[in-house]
Amino acid sequence: MNSRDRVLQAMNHQEPDRVPFDLGGTGLSTIHVTAYQNLRRYLGLPPVEARVAFLAEQLALVDEDLADRLQTDVRPVLPGTASSFDHVLRDEGPYEAYTDEWGIGWRRPQVGGFYYDMYYHPLAAADSWADLEGYILPDPLDDGRFAQLRAQAEQAAAQGKAVALAGPCAGISEVYSWLRGYEQFYVDLALNQTWVARFLDRLVEFKSAFWERALGEVGDLVDIVVEADDLGGQNSPLMSPRTYRDLIKPRHQRLFSFIKAQAPVKIFYHTCGAVRRLIPDLIEAGIDILNPVQISATSMDLVELKRGFGQDLVFWGGGVDTQGILTTGSPQEIRDHVRANIEALDPGGGFVFAAVHDIQANVPPQNIMAVWQAWQEFGIYS
Repeated sequence: MNSRDRVLQAMNHQEPDRVPFDLGGTGLSTIHVTAYQNLRRYLGLPPVEARVAFLAEQLALVDEDLADRLQTDVRPVLPGTASSFDHVLRDEGPYEAYTDEWGIGWRRPQVGGFYYDMYYHPLAAADSWADLEGYILPDPLDDGRFAQLRAQAEQAAAQGKAVALAGPCAGISEVYSWLRGYEQFYVDLALNQTWVARFLDRLVEFKSAFWERALGEVGDLVDIVVEADDLGGQNSPLMSPRTYRDLIKPRHQRLFSFIKAQAPVKIFYHTCGAVRRLIPDLIEAGIDILNPVQISATSMDLVELKRGFGQDLVFWGGGVDTQGILTTGSPQEIRDHVRANIEALDPGGGFVFAAVHDIQANVPPQNIMAVWQAWQEFGIYS
């Protein structure tokens, strides 16, 4: 059984030989470049210049030697940068900054900074629909996005890996919130719902154009399509279920059904936080896979999630809590924690082992390997 067979069995709610393992198979289940370099040194792998998958979060593209060392089962296929755009880093005193192709400004401290945070939202001052309608979206069909897709997918498929194709940007509600800024985003959800609906429709059109071309070019090799919004906070969803149902769910349904009409793929949907109350609607919207399964958030108990939704959802994540034990736990605490999480999620398949979101910069490499060793020990199906 190769990696792709293993992942496909798990995604079809069957038990393969072992629980599939993912580190770096998507841009939402990878590792900060600092922790990545520390892990490579710890394992005695040769020095490399880390390649960055997402500039703002400084997330590493996992090289083949480390992927092989850890027996990962998934490889990512990432769109390129639009040929009409280039990231230009600016010196802004204490910060290093850049503006992305959406016009959103990002910056990080030049001393001691691990990430770039948003500081400029191009539509924050818009006070009419005309202002929002006049905003020009990037070109979803720019050739630069597609230039390397086929080569990446063929390489992953030749290795016998499951292939996960990323999209051109964050999810529709997340992009809207970044363009407007969070304060205006929540004001709009309450007072300007027509604006939200119409702008989300524009983003669905943008994404649909990208997915139609991308899957037309590599859909024969792709197993998983990655979409993402953050809908949950630590203790509750970021919006009421009613707001999700009224504004976002119909657009999700339209987008996800369109994607599945292009190729026989599974929808991997990322949302952090306490989203238990939204899961039935997300299933109805068309997701197949829930990531990162944030077990530290309210009402995200793995046994309850598996019991309630294990027939409909694949859980991709939930393997180890990155908010606490992965950074601070002892090897024995990590071992016990990972064992309990595997035992909760692995029955009947429907589980791909990954950390809860990306591994952060301050995680010691020995803790990462303690997780991996526990997965090796307990992730075997009898």
